[in-house]
Amino acid sequence: MANYPLPVFHFSVSWGGDNIGFSEVSGLSQELQSIDYRDGLMSGATLPLKRPGLKKAGNITLKRGITAANNELYLWLNNNGQPNVERRDLVISLLNDEGNPVFVWTIIQAWPVKVDGPGLKATGNEIAIESIDLAHEGITLKTA
Repeated sequence: MANYPLPVFHFSVSWGGDNIGFSEVSGLSQELQSIDYRDGLMSGATLPLKRPGLKKAGNITLKRGITAANNELYLWLNNNGQPNVERRDLVISLLNDEGNPVFVWTIIQAWPVKVDGPGLKATGNEIAIESIDLAHEGITLKTA
């Protein structure tokens, strides 16, 4: 059997066991910051030592089509009027042709920092899309 790259269009997003239909996911990236160090005893060395520093992860952005009477993302951002924030663990799965997960990203302790409504245009012919940006405390990746 040939080992082909996976297409990006077959994926699922869930939190709390509920699958949520999103049309786009971006921001599944992490980086390890480097620390430069040099002391006065490093004679002859012109480059500093490089050490691994803190991990850094950007926000996750999810986009989906707006459906009637569903403002769950807006309510999550505003935490139903409560002063604290509700954090959720998200599971994003890239699926194979049979619908089974091949790669699974777990987003830890995510919470919304921004919700964008659709761009409204009287001459438009597109689906109304909303997006949500999520801050989080880390990403893990597992293969199935």
